[in-house]
Amino acid sequence: MNKTSISSADQPDLDEMLPEYDLDYSKAKPNRFAGKIDKSQVVVMLEPDIAEVFTTPEAVNSVLRALISTMPARPVKPAEASSPAP
Repeated sequence: MNKTSISSADQPDLDEMLPEYDLDYSKAKPNRFAGKIDKSQVVVMLEPDIAEVFTTPEAVNSVLRALISTMPARPVKPAEASSPAP
């Protein structure tokens, strides 16, 4: 079997989109979930062993709140202490 080299004239430029990728955006649909996103909520991925124990968001939140209550108060940073009150 002979290997043939392809000339640079036969290869498309890497920056140009091939014709078969010409997308018709007139058929695109809006994201039906976009309006339902609550900006105050954060999604966190739990490891499988942790997800077995904490099966509901309420369980995770209650444990995190208990942990927060045991933590010492957050120390004030020098930049925060020197800034004037609004």
